[in-house]
Amino acid sequence: MRRLLGTMLTPDRLRVLGLPVPWISFLLVQLFVLWEGWVLPNQPMGDVYNVYGPWSARALQGDVVGVTEPWVYPPVALIPMLLPRLLVLITDYTMAWAVMVVILNLIGFGMLLGRGTSRARVLAASFWVLFALALGPIGLYRIDAVTVPLAVIAVLILARHPRVAGVLFAIGAWIKIWPGAMLVAVVVALRSRWQVLLPAILFSGAVVLVVVLGGGAGHLFGFLTTQSDRGLQVEAPVSTPYFWAAVLRLPGAAVVYNQEIVTFQVTGAGDAVVSALTTPLLVLVAAAIAIIGVIKVRAGASQRRLLPPLALALVLSFIVCNKVGSPQFQIWLLAPVVLWILWSRRGVLPYALLSIAAALLTQFIYPIMYDKVLTADVSAMLLLTARNAILVGMLVALIVHLVRLPVARFVMQAGHAASDIDAPVFAAGEEERQP
Repeated sequence: MRRLLGTMLTPDRLRVLGLPVPWISFLLVQLFVLWEGWVLPNQPMGDVYNVYGPWSARALQGDVVGVTEPWVYPPVALIPMLLPRLLVLITDYTMAWAVMVVILNLIGFGMLLGRGTSRARVLAASFWVLFALALGPIGLYRIDAVTVPLAVIAVLILARHPRVAGVLFAIGAWIKIWPGAMLVAVVVALRSRWQVLLPAILFSGAVVLVVVLGGGAGHLFGFLTTQSDRGLQVEAPVSTPYFWAAVLRLPGAAVVYNQEIVTFQVTGAGDAVVSALTTPLLVLVAAAIAIIGVIKVRAGASQRRLLPPLALALVLSFIVCNKVGSPQFQIWLLAPVVLWILWSRRGVLPYALLSIAAALLTQFIYPIMYDKVLTADVSAMLLLTARNAILVGMLVALIVHLVRLPVARFVMQAGHAASDIDAPVFAAGEEERQP
């Protein structure tokens, strides 16, 4: 199979009418997903024109969310919300948002594919195409979409430009916190950790300074404190038992709308306790995964084989143990899977396929069948349960994978250390070497 793929993924077989097939596929998918946002039900673009647009308009008038009042997002998230305002003279805010995200995706995809002569790059690019198609418009019309190309670019330059990668991870984390999981994985797994971490710390310090000088010191970490009062969101994996209780019409179980944070939640016996425990659970699970990574590093595990599953496991812990559980969280899976394809490919196929399956189920859940989700319909619940089972199963399997990851103690010779390389990311046109 590997030999067959190697024969198929050659430059002369990746062109149609002189154009690279991955590029054609990616452009068509981006346009298709953009179009889906306009035609699918249940307002897949709703956050753009109902939330991001008004927030950015208020900021231009001096009422800066995250500075003048607590905000559900980190403060840097306001910047990509403001950028589409540069295009509103020629189109409306929603289309301007879509254009901005597509441009960012094209930049990230172009850097990933390069000249398309590396099999690893072509496979990673193909995964991105399939994943974007499976996930649908939610992967384009949410703030999370801005962070994905940043994370992919950081993955691509991590080995050769770790300082810039650290800044990109930090920018992503100050827009939507999940790239911080990628940063933690890098700090745990790589010997060049300080080259990544210090620039990230410096950028974070600059963000803090700007917000404090702007008078927002009291709201700097509002994106953390405002989440503490949230209930269990409908789609979150931890909400699945309560959703089934609502489906079965058990006493006290229901799907309700939270007007303050504009989201649907589930209620039932002990829901407040479960909601309060999810954040500590997330911290404990993520910390446990990081500790496993530290143990493997100290035991001499290969950086190339450790970093990708560690990054994916940490990102999944942010999804599985999160009481929010928004459908766009699935887009977080893209960057760590791309990292795995580029750095090793060993063992990545099941996780790549399961990520695509989870993305496809998510598109059916939202926006296609969301009206059925809100009425606790059995068919929607089955899809949601299957999607959440995939996510939980992936996380458990990854933890087992990390625990069983082979290690080898390397003998330290005078003047040098024997270890695997820090730079397994391949230049455009350069054929990868398998570890």
